[in-house]
Amino acid sequence: MSEGSAIIGLGQWLQAPAGRYLLAWEQRYLDEVVADVFGFHALQLGLPELDALRSNRMPHRWAATETPTPRDRTDAPDALPRVAVALNCHFDALPFDSASLDLVVLPHALETARDPHLALREVERVLMPEGRVVVVGFNPASLWGLRQRVGRLRRLLMPRRGPSLYLPAEGEFLGYRRLRDWLRLLSFEVEAGRFGCYLPPVRSERWLQRLGWMDRTGERWWPVFGAVYVVVAVKRVRGMRLVGLIHEQRAIPKAAATTVRANRQQGEAVFERTTVE
Repeated sequence: MSEGSAIIGLGQWLQAPAGRYLLAWEQRYLDEVVADVFGFHALQLGLPELDALRSNRMPHRWAATETPTPRDRTDAPDALPRVAVALNCHFDALPFDSASLDLVVLPHALETARDPHLALREVERVLMPEGRVVVVGFNPASLWGLRQRVGRLRRLLMPRRGPSLYLPAEGEFLGYRRLRDWLRLLSFEVEAGRFGCYLPPVRSERWLQRLGWMDRTGERWWPVFGAVYVVVAVKRVRGMRLVGLIHEQRAIPKAAATTVRANRQQGEAVFERTTVE
């Protein structure tokens, strides 16, 4: 995979009816997720067609991509709006100090990154303790994921028939449970998870509208088979906490008591110091 083809390929696919349907669901859900995340600095990695930080109220918000964003005609009727990109960098080498960000959103960034595990580790580095990361990805255990695997098998067995993939060819899907395991290894605590987009892999806008009822029932009857998932995790920093100073155990002085013993023979009292342990 070339570095410049991942975002471009995904951006072109998002122009299709299925891509716009996916973007609409992700935008609605991300608006709910990031609205109540507070702090000072937030970062979106990848997918400038999606304004993941639109409803967030942090004073400093940036968007970054791995490659320069192509300048398409924004006045075209079918052009997707893009968020302003502040910087271009590799996601596994972010130009931020350690523990400097409060929120990082990765919409399909791990699927197109050079090294997804290293990119996630870099996100852990720049996040402050109790900071949040939001990961959006395609679900391989879905109808869309199954259609993609069948398409790749067809391209392998019948290469002359041309491309038959439903989703962009670039990148690799990262499973939901696998992502949760990676987050736990990096000391993240998964706070929430959500699946969405339950329509079958159809291409036309007409069929997407006809099958809209599947979105209303999919979350109830087949919740883990949505085409896309969103995971929200919190960075936990475990350390030791002093509960008191430790002193050397000193010898406890023995209490002394004075007893009186009468000396009957001499008719006088004799005082003795006896030790009571």
